Amino acid sequence: MDFIPKEIQQYSDQHTDAEPPLLSKLNRDTHAHVMMPRMLSGHFQGRLLSMIAKMIRPRRILEIGTYTGYSAICMAEGLQDGGQIVTIDINEELESKVRGYFKEAGLSNVIDYRIGDAREIVKTLDMQFQLVFVDADKASYRMYYDMIIDGLPSGAWILADNVLWSGKVVPSYTKNDKDTQALREYNHYVHQDPRVENLLLPIRDGILIARKK
Repeated sequence: MDFIPKEIQQYSDQHTDAEPPLLSKLNRDTHAHVMMPRMLSGHFQGRLLSMIAKMIRPRRILEIGTYTGYSAICMAEGLQDGGQIVTIDINEELESKVRGYFKEAGLSNVIDYRIGDAREIVKTLDMQFQLVFVDADKASYRMYYDMIIDGLPSGAWILADNVLWSGKVVPSYTKNDKDTQALREYNHYVHQDPRVENLLLPIRDGILIARKK
C-alpha cells in the first residue's frame, strides 16, 4: 500500500487537517486490539472521505464494509441535516465496539448499522443514496456495483476502496489470485461503463470514484 515516498506521505499528512480526537482514539484502539488494522481508512483517507461527503452533501449514504466504524464517522461529517448512513458489515464480533463509537460520536440515530450479508441486505433497501462507499470483500465488488447502479439518481457517487490492491492489479504483476483478478475486472468494468464517469485516485491503496451521469 506504500506507493508514495515516505517523506511525501508525511508532508501530505502534516498539511492535512488532523483527525478529530474521537477518530484518533478509534484509530489507536483499532491498531491495538483489532485484527488486520490496515483495513482502517485512517487519517489521510478519512479526511478525504469527509471532504468528499462535504462537497456532495448527501441525504443518504450507503457503506458496504463498516469494519470499526472509522469511515462511517468521517462521511457523517458531510451529511445534510437529517441525513442517514446505512452501513453493513458481516463481522458481528466487532458490533459492540462499533456501536460504542457511534454512540460516543453522537451518531447512533444517524448511522443505521446492520450486521449481515450485504449481498442480501442491499436488496431490501428501499431508498435512494447519493453516495456509496464500498470497502468489503473484493470478489463481490462488481456484484455490489451492479446491484446499486441502476437505482442511484443521476449525480450519485460510488467510491470503491483498495482498487490498486498493493500494486498487484498492474499488468506486470503476473500472479492471478482471486481478489487481484476481481479488482482488475472491477476497474475495467467501471471504466468501460457508459453510465458513469470515473477517476482512479492512487491514494493509499487506491480509490475508484464513479459518478453516475
